[in-house]
Amino acid sequence: MATKPVVLWFRRDLRLNDNPALYHAVATGRPILPVFILDRDPDRPAGAASLWWLDKSLRALDDSLRERGSRLILRRGDSLTQLQSLIEDTGADALFMNRLFEPAAFARDAEIAHELKSAGVDCRGFNGSLLARPGAVLNGSDAPYKVFTPFMKALLATAEPPPPTTAPRRIATPDAVQTESIDDWRLHPTRSDWSKGFDWTPGEAGADAALSDFLARGLKTYAKGRDHPALPTTSRLSPHLHWGEISPWRAAQRARGAADAGAVPAGEADKFVAELGWRDFSAHLLHHFPTITDRAFRPEYESMPWRGDPEGLEAWKRGRTGYPLVDAGMRQLWTTGWMHNRVRMVVASFLVKHLLIDWREGEAWFWDTLVDADLASNVQNWQWVAGSGADAAPYFRIFNPITQGEKFDATGGYVRRWVPELRRLPDRWLPSPWTAPPEVLRDAGVRLGKHYPHPILDHAQARARALDALKTVTGRDEQAGHD
Repeated sequence: MATKPVVLWFRRDLRLNDNPALYHAVATGRPILPVFILDRDPDRPAGAASLWWLDKSLRALDDSLRERGSRLILRRGDSLTQLQSLIEDTGADALFMNRLFEPAAFARDAEIAHELKSAGVDCRGFNGSLLARPGAVLNGSDAPYKVFTPFMKALLATAEPPPPTTAPRRIATPDAVQTESIDDWRLHPTRSDWSKGFDWTPGEAGADAALSDFLARGLKTYAKGRDHPALPTTSRLSPHLHWGEISPWRAAQRARGAADAGAVPAGEADKFVAELGWRDFSAHLLHHFPTITDRAFRPEYESMPWRGDPEGLEAWKRGRTGYPLVDAGMRQLWTTGWMHNRVRMVVASFLVKHLLIDWREGEAWFWDTLVDADLASNVQNWQWVAGSGADAAPYFRIFNPITQGEKFDATGGYVRRWVPELRRLPDRWLPSPWTAPPEVLRDAGVRLGKHYPHPILDHAQARARALDALKTVTGRDEQAGHD
């Protein structure tokens, strides 16, 4: 009698190295059925930029599997139905998967496991996406942490890195198993290809190359350099981490290995690991507090008097606010599917506090346009800026887009790249071109209102309006921070 195969269900773990589900499936010594199912995400359907990435990552994974004598089986539809069909067609009696921890996906996995187990299928789930699974890092009262610093301290004290595993040389996969064509899924934009400016290499090899480049260059000055958007000091690993093309433990251990070898200062590696910890913190919060996707973590902020401003929202989306740093960030996002982290905070603050538009509007736009759109991180970071999240920046901390540009893009390299109509403007006037003398604007070839918009609002007035709105939440006057 032929050996029964096992199903390896890929989701957001699109790699062969350090993949616990794959490792344990291979350890059975049985044939493996690697499958990806295109199903509607139960928490939220993927955005357009995420689907672009998924298309390239699945193709890369299939190539890697074929190099090992296997291939990726593609199915589309309800996950349980497709798994049951695959099991019935092949006689498989075991399922290996790396768990998803978003609330609805986590519950769906449990339901699928229950259904399959009742049919005699052995189901095994692993953590392949986080430094620690949700529920493994709790405070002294066995409750989830709501403040990052003690969470990170506890994470570092308790989480044990799994042993690294390498991709198997061969993966035996039965022939004649029905599969779909990824071309038929049309995940890449067709009618209008807005992805022409995307400068990414999705897939496990691309993730490894991005990490190696970061360790060789950006990590050396990461703590300070990461605040300057014109410098190549960020890791750009976020989309690779989201799709599981690299393990967060591998990223952390390689960073610390570089520090141990004296290639980078230890403090720089620690800062990078802390950022990986913030990603975990966001995932843990969403798992324990599932309503934060559309409700303020701090419920009093549901009374914030948000404004309906379709014109302001559209100007923000298109990078036409008249504030160069904000516009540069929004144009970078649209062109490349990504935005520098410092600038993300500035543009989010501008929407929520200057325009007084609900953070959920911005979060939805980021969800659709970011290649690294991650539900937990996206929601947590927007609520952090809005002051309504766990361990959030207070709402009265209002980023000044002018001084942010002066401080973190002092020579204008970032703004000049993404707002080229201002490229000839001297550094002094670049963060606030409307303050430049007429002759300076003329010499730079800039006519405000024609080549570049006038500011859609005044910073001082917008700040005062935001603080007035905050009174409805706190019932007291607040002093705005000076960022």
